[in-house]
Amino acid sequence: MDKTQITGSEALLRTLIAEGVDTIFGYPGGQVIPLYDCLYDYSDRLKHVLVRHEQGATHAAQGYARVSGKTGVVLVTSGPGATNTITGIADAMMDSTPIVVISGQVPSPLLGSDAFQEIDVIGITQPITKWAYQIRKPEEIAWAVSRAFYIASTGRPGPVVIDFAKDAQTGTTDYLYEKVNHIRSYQPFPEMNQGSISAAASLINGAKKPFALVGQGVILSGAEKELLAFLEKADIPAASTALGLSAMPTGYRLNKGMLGMHGNVGPNRKTNDCDVLIAIGMRFDDRVTGNLQAYARQAKIIHFDIDLSEIGKNVTVDVPVLGDAKETLAAVTHLLKPASHTDWIDSFRTDEQEEYEKVIEKEIHPQGDRLQMGEVVRKVSDAANSDAVLVTDVGQNQMMGIRYFRYSRTRSVVTSGGLGTMGFGLPAAIGAKQGAPDRTVCLFTGDGGLQMTLQELGTIMQEKLNVKIIVLNNHYLGMVRQWQELFFDKRYSATTMENPDFVAIARAYGIRSRLATTRRELDEAIAEMFDSDDAYMLVADVETHGMVYPMVPAGAPITHIIMERERK
Repeated sequence: MDKTQITGSEALLRTLIAEGVDTIFGYPGGQVIPLYDCLYDYSDRLKHVLVRHEQGATHAAQGYARVSGKTGVVLVTSGPGATNTITGIADAMMDSTPIVVISGQVPSPLLGSDAFQEIDVIGITQPITKWAYQIRKPEEIAWAVSRAFYIASTGRPGPVVIDFAKDAQTGTTDYLYEKVNHIRSYQPFPEMNQGSISAAASLINGAKKPFALVGQGVILSGAEKELLAFLEKADIPAASTALGLSAMPTGYRLNKGMLGMHGNVGPNRKTNDCDVLIAIGMRFDDRVTGNLQAYARQAKIIHFDIDLSEIGKNVTVDVPVLGDAKETLAAVTHLLKPASHTDWIDSFRTDEQEEYEKVIEKEIHPQGDRLQMGEVVRKVSDAANSDAVLVTDVGQNQMMGIRYFRYSRTRSVVTSGGLGTMGFGLPAAIGAKQGAPDRTVCLFTGDGGLQMTLQELGTIMQEKLNVKIIVLNNHYLGMVRQWQELFFDKRYSATTMENPDFVAIARAYGIRSRLATTRRELDEAIAEMFDSDDAYMLVADVETHGMVYPMVPAGAPITHIIMERERK
């Protein structure tokens, strides 16, 4: 390729295009003005979404990445612009989401002088990124940016930060793009060990009560078909982590629901009843395992993962299967003998019936007049034909959303898992709609989380995004209130929320909105929302003291499950 003399800013934009980028979420400022000036001439090839806060840019990039399978891109200025991205970067690191955050920086001669809006971006972000690099010379740009995308998107995905000095943006360079697809010190795809593949298959072939735990790693590797082939051949029931939920359709016969603190009863109990536990692309988070001393002590454990650091980190593993799930699952499946575990699979029915009678029926078909969170979620899911992208904020709305929404396609759940970031939902829904413009995007948020990034309604207004926003308004910080009720003698300290008129706020942003306090109003609002081709906010005034059940108390064994309020 011929070398061309161009500015650093243009080199960056050309490299983004070469890497397949089509959308940037950003907010301009003094140290990235040269980049934004250059972007003016690239607007036909790079769409820029102007968020209202830099944290919103990172969450939007996460939502974009999660539904599209591509790397999300963020562009912000130095100082507070960069530090405002920290929460989103940490969230992406915890949830293995590929994003590249590009921050402006003061000119390199001023570095270390405490110049206006200078901050040590690399020092701050190194612990929460896969790679953080500062560009001081324009000739570094093509190499550094391509390297950033390679690191962010391969192996176990995650965030990368590029700190871009202003003089590198304005200086010129002989531009030559060469895609980075190998780094000597970085091995994102570990080689399969045939001994481990054979050992895993042998254990599964001998199992009487095998049980699979499905994590987001299946989705990240694009191994959904391989997963189903694996489960079908050996007739293995499976359950998912919150981030792995849409790897299997909700109605799939071997899908037994969700694991963890607010997961389904059957999967949690059967974890401590199976004889072979097969973890696939999940990290044995404490919200899934509960008390590790009482977790699956009876089972032989197989762990499929691409990240060696996760294997044996929390749970002792009998057979580690290191590698990309798409390859390792197929390799193990090839060695499996066709099996039938009818009695074992049928044994889940008792737990399912108990949970339905004690929890689900009361939540989706309540007897009282007040709207329940779960019934709102299920009605919206039904109206969307179980084919929408679910985005949630964090809290009770999140748990109700992922429990009662139904999925028919992969990449249909966007939620903050490991970090649990309130305020995630609204900007993430913006990114999800940009990443999957042909899909319906339904955001469930609470009155608390919504007000943390409420300003992003302005982004929805400006971009004219058809996002369906459902506010489960219980006038509390609901999840904290739930813990206060159960474990702190109902001492509701600092959890009551005096809220504004959300309908009026939405309308001020040009977003159609309606309040629902009765079931008739709810049904009418849902129909109205889905008939609209524009953004819509449905504010559901739900039961103020609603609880998310089942619940495994923190630190308790995974089989210690609360399903009802104590009767006194």
